[in-house]
Amino acid sequence: ILLATVGLATLAYCYGRFLVTPIYSSNSALYVLSKSTSITSIADIQVGANLTNDYMVVIKGRPVLEQVIENLGLDTNYDKLKNKVSVKNEANTRILTISVSDPDIKTAKVIADEIANVSSSFISENMDQDPPTILQYGYTDTKRVNRSPNSYAMIGALLGFVVSAGIVVLLYLLNDKIMTPEDLEKRTGLNTLATLPLERK
Repeated sequence: ILLATVGLATLAYCYGRFLVTPIYSSNSALYVLSKSTSITSIADIQVGANLTNDYMVVIKGRPVLEQVIENLGLDTNYDKLKNKVSVKNEANTRILTISVSDPDIKTAKVIADEIANVSSSFISENMDQDPPTILQYGYTDTKRVNRSPNSYAMIGALLGFVVSAGIVVLLYLLNDKIMTPEDLEKRTGLNTLATLPLERK
């Protein structure tokens, strides 16, 4: 069990360290209601919430992301870039957080910034709305967002322990050899009258 635990933990760590590409993330943020918008009623608040939902779709839409690809000269297509982008609405706010994941942390920041710029301009020009305010441009965070080698090692250790322990228990349960007088009594229902000591050479 110990060997299986250590062995799988080592293999999993090596896999995470040498075969898994680190992924980093950069976030930019938009505020849906610009300074020219005044909130005077519940209806205005509801409109702001609806706009937030609309903008989440627009930001990941083909026109915006293809314009970002063209502006930055990225060697990718819409579908691949869309998979790297996520848009989240912070709870009880009109703030949209645009997250971009990429193996290159600087590239993630550049894309996040450009998506914020293009989205703001696109909404202003095509949706007859004031452009959302850019609250925050992307920043470079050196902490990877995908699983670390240590996490892989912990999973490997747990898997090695569970599997090896399960095999040991299974072999024990399937072992039908008579090893003790108690085993003989359980299997045959006969009482043991005597036992012979094992001769050692």
